[in-house]
Amino acid sequence: MARLARLSLSCLRFGLILSAALVLLADPAAAQFSTPQSKTTIVHNAKALRPPPGAKVAIVEFEDLECPDCARANPVIKEAIDKYHIPWVRHDFPLPFHTWSFQGAVDARWFDTKSKHLGDEFRDALFAAQSTIQSQDDLNTFAHKFAADHKLAFPFVVDPQGRLAQLVKTDADLGQSVGIQHTPTIWVVTNRTSGVPFVEVVDRSKLFELIDQAQAATK
Repeated sequence: MARLARLSLSCLRFGLILSAALVLLADPAAAQFSTPQSKTTIVHNAKALRPPPGAKVAIVEFEDLECPDCARANPVIKEAIDKYHIPWVRHDFPLPFHTWSFQGAVDARWFDTKSKHLGDEFRDALFAAQSTIQSQDDLNTFAHKFAADHKLAFPFVVDPQGRLAQLVKTDADLGQSVGIQHTPTIWVVTNRTSGVPFVEVVDRSKLFELIDQAQAATK
């Protein structure tokens, strides 16, 4: 009986390990960028975690346009920006296993060349429509329609010299130097040079509270 019990326990443990492995295989995002939301990012390079010149407080985000959690975070951050009127510094961090996120970031950079506001509007619209975009062709159709709605002609070749792609890669390299492990990674940052100049937003329900604290600390 004791031997049977040990065998049963071993089978149970193997089954749990196998189930966990199957979950990771079924979800590449979980396998490659599995970071518990209760843990903060270990920052290796804090130079990027500063507000733009002239601002005391800002939100800094590293995002992937194909990331479902980024899409969920987007309206929360927009609400905070509308309420507090602070800068929102958005960095591209397209994950390699997503099929269209890098090209989506390049397309957004093309709209940036018309105006930064329009580029951010495209990013917001892309997040809102994310579940309907399954391929590069879907993305291209979406970008053409967005351009047409804004009386623009979206080019057949978006980035012939590769300059926009290089900007996206530069952002991704910056994220790696900071220590980004998942998307979205969001910070409330300040212009303080002592104490705690930035804090990662792990629980997005506390975003407004963190901004209040940052503004109080920089008065």
